[in-house]
Order: sequence, then C-alpha cells, then structure tokens
Amino acid sequence: MKKFIPAIIAIALILIVVAGSFGMKLKEKYSYSDEQQNLAEYYDLLAAADSRSVAVVLQNERIPNWAKLIDGRCYMELRDVQALLNERFYHDENEGLLIYTTPTQKIIHVVGSNAYSVDGSEQAVDYAITVQEGESLYLALDYVKLYTNFSYELFSEPNRMQLRTEWGSRDSATISKDTHVRVKGGIKSPILRAVEEGEVVTVLETMETWSKVKTNDVMIGYVENKFLEGHMTEDEIPVTDYAEPEYTSIHRDYKINLGWHAIYSEAGNDTFESAVDGTGTMNVISPTWFFLDGSEGDIQAIPSKAYVEKAHARNMEVWALLENISLECNTHEVLSYTSKREKLINTLMSYLLEYDIDGINVDFESLSGETGEHFTQFLRELSIACRLNGIVLSVDNYVPRESNTFYNRKEQGVVADYVIIMGYDEHWGGGGVAGSVASIGYVQEGIEKTLKDVPAEKIINALPFYTRVWKTNGGEVTSEALGMEAAAEFISKYDVPTVWDEETCQNYGEIQMGDTFYQVWLEDERSIETKLTVMKNLNVGGVAAWQLGLEDKDIWDVIDLFVKG
Repeated sequence: MKKFIPAIIAIALILIVVAGSFGMKLKEKYSYSDEQQNLAEYYDLLAAADSRSVAVVLQNERIPNWAKLIDGRCYMELRDVQALLNERFYHDENEGLLIYTTPTQKIIHVVGSNAYSVDGSEQAVDYAITVQEGESLYLALDYVKLYTNFSYELFSEPNRMQLRTEWGSRDSATISKDTHVRVKGGIKSPILRAVEEGEVVTVLETMETWSKVKTNDVMIGYVENKFLEGHMTEDEIPVTDYAEPEYTSIHRDYKINLGWHAIYSEAGNDTFESAVDGTGTMNVISPTWFFLDGSEGDIQAIPSKAYVEKAHARNMEVWALLENISLECNTHEVLSYTSKREKLINTLMSYLLEYDIDGINVDFESLSGETGEHFTQFLRELSIACRLNGIVLSVDNYVPRESNTFYNRKEQGVVADYVIIMGYDEHWGGGGVAGSVASIGYVQEGIEKTLKDVPAEKIINALPFYTRVWKTNGGEVTSEALGMEAAAEFISKYDVPTVWDEETCQNYGEIQMGDTFYQVWLEDERSIETKLTVMKNLNVGGVAAWQLGLEDKDIWDVIDLFVKG
C-alpha cells in the first residue's frame, strides 16, 4: 500500500491544480470586469481638433456634430445650428451680418459684436453673439434660444451636452442596487460609470438580460435588467418657454385662375383688353412688369395704373411679375448682399403700393446652387414687406428635381402665399431631345413632389398654352414653339396624322417631309382637361397658364369647369 501513496498524492495534487485552474477560469468567465472606459475616447473627444470641443447628444443619440466652449459659453457652428436647430439664421459674409427673420421682423447682428437690432431698435447681451474662427462662424446657443424652441445642458469631464429639440414620452426605471453602466451589454464590457441605488435612468431599449439606458448626465450604455425596477412611462416637460411665431398667409377661398401676360414695353400695357378677351373665370393676371437690372438691386419697371384699374373693373387681381432673365443682371450678386436685397425690396414695394398692385410673382430662373440660400433669404425678407402691406406673394418653381432642391420649396410653403409649379418645359428648346412639353406623368409628379413640402391650398400648377414642333435633320434636333391655334394649323396644313398617346395623354403626330422628320405632342382641349383632372384630384389651390394669347379660346371652358369645381 505504501508504494501507492506517492502516486495517490501526485494524482491529488494534479486534481487540485486542475480544479484550481478550472475555478480560476470559471471566476474569470463569470466575474464582472472593473475596466474603466476612457470617456474622452468614448465621446470621440480625442479625435476633436479643439480642446474646447463639446460632444453633443441630441435627444437620445450621440451625433457627429460638435459644440464649443468659448469664454465659458456654449457655441455651435452656423451650419450645425441651421441643420439641427433653426435654418432661418442667415449669414451675409459680404457685409458681415447675421440675420434672423420672423413673420414681421428682421433681426440684424454685426458679426463679432454683442448687439443686435430689431427693426432698428438696438439691443445688447453680455456675451459675443457670434465668434468668427477661420472660415467658421460660431453662434452662442443662448442667442439662438431667443428665437428657437430647444434646450441644452452642459456636463464636464469630459465636455458633453444634452441637446433637446423634441419632447414626448419617456420610459424610465430605478436602479435597485449599486451597479455600473457599461459600454455594451456584457459583464466584461468596460464601465462608463457607477450608478447608485435609487438613481433614475431613461430606458432606451430592453433586451433579454440587458437594457440600453441613458443617465441624467448623458451616459448612454447598458445595465442588467435585474438591477432595474419601477418601470414607468411619463410625459416629458419642455424646459423652454419659447413660442413659435405664426406665419400668416393670404389665402383666397376660391381657386386661383392666373394668366401670365407677356409685356416687354410700356406699349404692351395697351393690349390688356385683347389679352383677357374670352378668358372666362380668370381672376388673376400677371403682367411682366419688373425686371432685375444689373448687380446693385436695381429694377426696370413698366407698370400702368390704367391697366390695374381695368383689371380691377373686371374683378381681376394683378400679381405683377418680377423676373431675372430679360435684362443683363447678376442675380447672385444682388441676392447675396443684404443692402442690395433691401434696395430691391424697397423699390419693388414702392411700385406695388403706388400702383395699387395686389401681388408680386417672383420668377427667378436659372439660379445656381450657391445662390439658393440667398434666394430663400430674399423671399423671407420680401414676405415681411408683403405681409405688413397686404400684398400677395407668389413664387415660381421648376418641377422638383434633385438638381433644384436649393430653391427650398418647404420654406417657400411657409413664407409665401402661393407656390407656383411651372409644369412645362419637360422637353425644352435647348435640350436637344424631342418630346412632350408637359406629359401627364410629368405634371402629376411635379404636384405630388411639391405636396411633400407645400400645403395643397398654396399650390398653383401652371399649364402650357404652347406646343413644340420638333424637327430632326441629319441628327440635329431643333424645335419651334407654337401657340395652340398655330399648332393645329400646322397639323392641318401638312395633313399630319395624329393619335392619342396614353403615356403622355396628348395627341401625337409625326411626319417625314424631305430630309426632315417632324414630331409634335399637342397641347389641346383634351390634354389640358386631362391635366386639370389630375390637379382636381390632388386638390391644388389653382391653375396658371403661360402665356395669354397663345391659347385656343375654347380652352377657357375647360379651365372654368376646374375653377368652379
């Protein structure tokens, strides 16, 4: 037996070692990690270019935007303020101004100062409202709060901020026993911070054994469900007393029926009677009276009091058109300077009031993307003048495309009274491709996309009173725009066979004459009626037409039916 004792001892020792090793592995597997997360790294502050950077948690999510501490106050870059809080803050880099518009006021701040003026009345705060650092302009959030519904709360070590722009319901729970909030759901995950018994956390997501939570100091991580009790849902109370201003609009309780009257000289004003003859229920006429001229905010104008009086005698409103195409002008230059916008608006308003003009129709075409924000600011400022003087503001727009989103139809739908879709030029003279001027799909798409941004009662869809005759010769495609009667005469004169095209909802004709291939998609009573049916079904606020004098007079019977409902 004695000879077996060493072996037994050896086996026992091996078993003890194995058991100890196994126990250590079990302990390692099931014990909680005490590794602390580097919070600066967690909030991406190590990657921040500036030690003054403040991480931002918007609602319940860390976002890639940054705030900044400057002289103990919290600032955000203008582009972030516009994207996250309020897009109506506008920076005039040329004249060093920050402008904010309300429905009736323009608030102007000189960049770098602690003062601002409201309609000329000077006011000041005890901090720099803006700070320019390189190409970046920073706005004090305390100033932004004067005009914006949001709240923020700062925390340090590391610098972070709770930013709230929405308030709804909140799911919460109480910590039942001292534990930790961890980066991920797992006991080996690093610790964000300790939470104590009785502390209330916001529950963002509940899983099988862990829940995603947010602490009151904006730590977002995970806690085991066994440490959460007293679950409840409660309404959040906004911590701001800001009240959004009301943007009032002029709205007629009937369908707008507008016709554009192309006038390019004072003598053209004498054509009013012939232009409106037989136009049925047309209740708005828009003469081309105002032309942007040069680069200083000047306009050329050819209004007529007699014209306005004649229109009013026929129960027609006059919405004079302002355009930027006919004369040499630099639209971007004018719109990007506050002083030039002001000159343009003041000059325009003086004409509107002097001649008793009911409205203004802004038709600024071929703008570049860089001009978009300045155009929007122009409309905001013009809307103030129109609103205070009872002038109707309407704005012309292309059919929505990715390439023209900078026209900002959503903001137009707020500040303008009517938003007009130029529902034509689907295929245009310089496009080099033959096709319909306004197919039914093009018209419907234009309205439906605009409806995403603009209330239906503010939308006016414009129809073409013209047709293009397309000519293809030797691979070259050209076209000629003809009025309705002239297009019908072309079809008749050359005996062009036509057939109803279900895709475009137009009568289509083609013919080969010599070396030239002719194509035409007719705008006629049937095509117009089909478009008006779509407009009726989508309940838009009215119809417009380009241009008076090109129509077959019978077309007004069809339009009258739409206007009368």
